[in-house]
Amino acid sequence: MLALDHNMQPLERWREGVLTRMRVSSLGGSRQLCIFEQFCHPGCGAPPHFHPVEEVLEVLEGAAEIQVGEETAIVTPNQSVVIPAGVTHAFLNLETSVLRIRATLAAPTFEATYK
Repeated sequence: MLALDHNMQPLERWREGVLTRMRVSSLGGSRQLCIFEQFCHPGCGAPPHFHPVEEVLEVLEGAAEIQVGEETAIVTPNQSVVIPAGVTHAFLNLETSVLRIRATLAAPTFEATYK
């Protein structure tokens, strides 16, 4: 058994205003999941993109506008959105505080195609 100390995992700058902490991936021994948290400053988030696998986005703190295909929803803490494989999606922090969002991908590595 491998116990991961998430406090010891580094924050990485993935894009302007967005820090990411990879929690679980192939680097930590996962074979089927990639789980990471993102900390998005106001007005920041993820641009339109898609993954070859299903993804779940869960808002932990703040509020996000999440677009999946042609649909848009405001998602708040303890709410999740399931995104089918291959469907374009994006999200944006709507608040003046930092958005904390957790992503779970049905693959051990992060792979995305940006539009």
